[in-house]
Amino acid sequence: MEQIPFTKEGYDFLKKELERLKTVERPENIKSIEKARAHGDLSENAEYHAAKEKQSFLEGRIGEISYKISNAKIIDPETLAKDVIRFASKVRIENMDSEEEIEYMIVGPDEADIKKGKISVSSPLGKALLGKKSGDEAVLQAPGGKRIYEIIEII
Repeated sequence: MEQIPFTKEGYDFLKKELERLKTVERPENIKSIEKARAHGDLSENAEYHAAKEKQSFLEGRIGEISYKISNAKIIDPETLAKDVIRFASKVRIENMDSEEEIEYMIVGPDEADIKKGKISVSSPLGKALLGKKSGDEAVLQAPGGKRIYEIIEII
């Protein structure tokens, strides 16, 4: 069985989304289907078809989130050794071209939010950083060319 890594914050966010989908979105959509069905001929009823499409999307998302939650492995960043970069590590890196320092936390794809300093473990930069130590360089092949980052500190 595949374990899916999450931080506690990411896991809690996904649980809240699942709860909202089940208790708010799904019941509202069921009402929309019933209302559209009351209009008669379903073959040419755009409201009905839109509501059925939304139902399909909701059920798919509920299934996806349920799977992730049931296979989740919560990782506490505070318990990790700071010897190498791994999932849930917080790092400070320097772009060697611009000399800009940036702090990131390596998280799962569902948690990634660049505005909050969270990058996905499966992103090109996340992959380039994994396994590196303070003082190492991470090389990233970007569309605009090669980028080199120095790992300043694993926080």
